[in-house]
Amino acid sequence: MEGIDPMDVLRSNLSRVRLPEPTNRIYKHECCVSFDTPRSEGGLFIDMSTFLAFGKDYVDWNYSKSGNPVYLHIKQTKKIVPEDRPLKKPTLLAIGVEGGFDNNEPEYGESYSIVILPNYVTLPFPSVELPEKVRLAVDAILLNEGVEKREQLAAWTADKKQVSAYAMTLQQIDNGVIVPPLGWKCAKCDKKENLWLNLTDGMILCGRKNWDGSGGNNHAIEHYKETGYPLAVKLGTITADLEAADVFSYPEDDSVEDPLLAQHLAFFGIDFTSLRKTEMTTAERELDHNTNFDWNRIQESGQEVEPIFGPGYTGLINLGNSCYLAATMQVVFSTRSFSARYYMNQNLKVAFDMAPYDPTVDLNMQLTKLAHGLLSGKYSVPASEKDGSAAPTTDAKQEGIPPRMFKSVIAASHPEFSTMRQQDALEFFLHFLDQVERANSGKPELDPSRSFKFGVEERILCTSGKVAYNRRLDYILSLNIPLHEATNKEELEASQKMKAEKISEGKDVSSHEIVRPRVPLEACLASFSAPEQIPDFYSSALKAKTTAIKTAGLTSFPDYLVLHMRKFVMEAGWVPKKLDVYIDVPDVIDISHMRSKGLQPGEELLPEGGMYYFLVFYLTNAC
Repeated sequence: MEGIDPMDVLRSNLSRVRLPEPTNRIYKHECCVSFDTPRSEGGLFIDMSTFLAFGKDYVDWNYSKSGNPVYLHIKQTKKIVPEDRPLKKPTLLAIGVEGGFDNNEPEYGESYSIVILPNYVTLPFPSVELPEKVRLAVDAILLNEGVEKREQLAAWTADKKQVSAYAMTLQQIDNGVIVPPLGWKCAKCDKKENLWLNLTDGMILCGRKNWDGSGGNNHAIEHYKETGYPLAVKLGTITADLEAADVFSYPEDDSVEDPLLAQHLAFFGIDFTSLRKTEMTTAERELDHNTNFDWNRIQESGQEVEPIFGPGYTGLINLGNSCYLAATMQVVFSTRSFSARYYMNQNLKVAFDMAPYDPTVDLNMQLTKLAHGLLSGKYSVPASEKDGSAAPTTDAKQEGIPPRMFKSVIAASHPEFSTMRQQDALEFFLHFLDQVERANSGKPELDPSRSFKFGVEERILCTSGKVAYNRRLDYILSLNIPLHEATNKEELEASQKMKAEKISEGKDVSSHEIVRPRVPLEACLASFSAPEQIPDFYSSALKAKTTAIKTAGLTSFPDYLVLHMRKFVMEAGWVPKKLDVYIDVPDVIDISHMRSKGLQPGEELLPEGGMYYFLVFYLTNAC
């Protein structure tokens, strides 16, 4: 402003500048109400009183709401670096954080300035003319890694390997096996990579076969099933730093620590001090898979897909094993109920004004932010266009948006989702709907989770002729898969015969030769409503145990019906097994026959005790 000394403006607002304390949450990588970053066109503005960050289009909102006028402005611009630059060696098992996997990202330079609202008075930084309080505050902000990175790093490093319950008492067999320092090969096939040394008998065998046919041939795990020998170490990960070696416990089904690993290796003549690392550990391979996986490989056509951009076509960046979250939220915001609630009928300004002091911990704000990020098209542009470089080419890709703040707030009440471990999408979906319902309590007309809710009624017919009804509300319809209803039984029989012949000849069955059962969805729906016997049902009418008949139906139909296919079944001995099966889904599904009829004329209800025992029976079996 002409005639006004910017330094005087800053001094008059010094009381609104705070020196960060160790407990302060400092945001410096992403806007609290949008997905703007320091790399965005307007850069990022950090409130020097609350340490919240805002994009260029949103910083005025914060000034109007908080009255805080002084901001640190950070702007990042891409550096020109040689194409053949060497990749940085990772020192941390993480993606997108300092010391983690390089991911071949471009490098950026940063510039800083002090901006005073509402007139955007700007002062350069660094500058010796700035008041000491401002210089100290800015230095502290810049030295801080930022809460976004700190939470991401904490999630990656939260899961420290546990000491195996089998390590201290492991029995080793003295069968004369001496393992050479190199030249390893699977004892049962020709594999020379992904090899595991069983620490009981010294057998060297290949690891698990991946879904796409890569990896090993499952010989190491088959050996465990035959012998019960629990621990194996991955050859190629053993170095002088034994803590970095990849030890796996089959009965614990996890990577573990073996405090006696040096002793266990020496038993087979292995001098770990002379070995060098030649292979990734299980965790490193998982991270590498998350970083570099080519998603075109899982397209049905198997061909490259053409990227599309614009409203409704924004991708979500993988935060590391977060595909369960990304898939769920993309589906959720494809529904009219959620897109209307958090996008069409609620703008970012309204959500921000309604949010508490810290909008990053408000579910309504973060859902609105995510909805606008996914549906507006603002961030669905080619990466080359976004950073201002050359015009997009035919292979231009979209950067997508990282749902970090949303993940942080939705996981706050569920410790499992706070980690980087793989999670179940169905469990996350139910947790998410529960949190949305709670956030909209008192305003049911605004609650979009209602569009998934429906009523279930179970009818119990006692041999006395009397009935009992149990009603509940649910968000998912869980269905059994009746394999006996498969439509390709002849193909299955031929495939099983071929597989048995190959196994008897010692040959492997390739993945493309496997024939899977094809079960119609209608058969799964019919199994839900089919009569089911309940043995040992206590009848309050007969005052004795009897066999009752249970049927089920729906008392209401949701706008969107979520089906859960029960692919895990229990075999003899309570051993869980996952069904490898296709479900054939038609374009149109008629479920009107599943509507329950309720108490019918002439039916007589069981005394209340019958319902009590019915509930006890099902709760017991559910456990």
